[in-house]
Parts: sequence; C-alpha cells; structure tokens
Amino acid sequence: MKILAIEASARVAGAAFLEKGRILAEQTVNGPLTHSETLMPMIARVMEQAGRKPEDAELIAVTNGPGSFTGLRIGAATAKGLALGLGIPVLPVGTLEALAYNVEAFPGLRVPIMDARRGQVYAAVYGPQQCRREPEALPPEALAAWLLEQEEDCIFLGDAADLYEDFFRQRLGGRYHLAPACHKDLRAGVLAALAEKKIREGAVPIPGSALRLEYLRKPQAEREREERLAAQQDHE
Repeated sequence: MKILAIEASARVAGAAFLEKGRILAEQTVNGPLTHSETLMPMIARVMEQAGRKPEDAELIAVTNGPGSFTGLRIGAATAKGLALGLGIPVLPVGTLEALAYNVEAFPGLRVPIMDARRGQVYAAVYGPQQCRREPEALPPEALAAWLLEQEEDCIFLGDAADLYEDFFRQRLGGRYHLAPACHKDLRAGVLAALAEKKIREGAVPIPGSALRLEYLRKPQAEREREERLAAQQDHE
C-alpha cells in the first residue's frame, strides 16, 4: 500500500509518504506560518524526497478531528482535492487515536489531550488492547477524576499535555508520565503507519467527497452566535 498522509489538526502540520510498511519521506513544521501556507509545499517536497510522483499514491490518510477547526478544514480540503485529482480514496483517522499510536508500546493508559479552550480538553483514553474512554470534550477535572479511579500508569501527549502538566502531575502523582518531545505531537508518519494497520485489519476507505469532520463541539463562532441569540431572547 502506498499512502500519502496529511496532518493539520493542531499547531503542527505534516506530510509523509509510506510504501510497503516503510516511511520513505516525512516533513513536519511547527512554526509561525499557517497550514494553508505550508501543507501543499510540504506534500510536494515529501513526494520529491520519496522519489515518487503524486499519482503513485494509492490512498490518502488524513485526521478528521477533533482539533483546530481551521486546521481540520484545511487538511480535509487538501485531502479531498488530491483524492479527486488523483482518483484515489481517503481514509479518515481520529486525531486522538493517531496521537495515542505515537506511544503504542506504553503498557499503561495512553491519554492524548488537545486544547479545546474554554477550560476544556479534547481527550480519549486508550489501553494496550482497546479504547477505554471514547473521544470527548470535557474539563480536565473530570478527566483527572476518572483516571484516579483506574489503577494503571498514564502517559499524556498532545498539544494540551504541556498546558496541563502541573495539574495532572499533582493529581496522579507517580502514575503520571509525560511523553518526550519526539512523541508528544502527532506526526504524519505515525498517521500513515496507523492507516496502513487499519487497512490490513479491514478498514474501508471512502471517496474524498464523503469525508466528514468530527469536531466533538460546535465551532466557537457558532457557539457565540447562539449565545447572542439567547441573550437577545432573554431581553425580549
């Protein structure tokens, strides 16, 4: 399987090309430029460095959320456009599941968390064999309370891991572990490897036109609009 992976769900953007279980090329950017500026040039460089042409790809893997609303839309639009132009399908992969795959060998609980703002995180919990808590948006306090009821050690990763490091370390004590920098953010190469694994296990790709994003929560602009409308109704 020849897989082009695209990651744009958080502040780190990336692209990778995997062929027969080997990552031939990968690029990651964590800088000031927007994903709309970096993603397509990265894809072009990855294909060049891999010694392949875009039409060599058989599948596009892309994260479909949760994450940055803007980043997810950019990633999805890029994947859809490439899939249509190349005539190949897309395999959407949950952002938190892909993050957890960064540290698949960890024997305890893998806890990917992303900043959802407004005092919440996007989080899920994965054990060695299965998902123990499905992706959701919730306060860090609720996640910590649930983890305290478990007995396993926990490793945290994702763009909110640093933000809430002191909070979870104080509550979990010696059971708390923070993933090293090389595993903390989602890499496109990891996404490609997980997509290949899913295909082997029977996952069915979809047309790019069928790609849907899983925000877990309404976009901020929509929430603010609803709050304004509710406030207006209260004053009528």
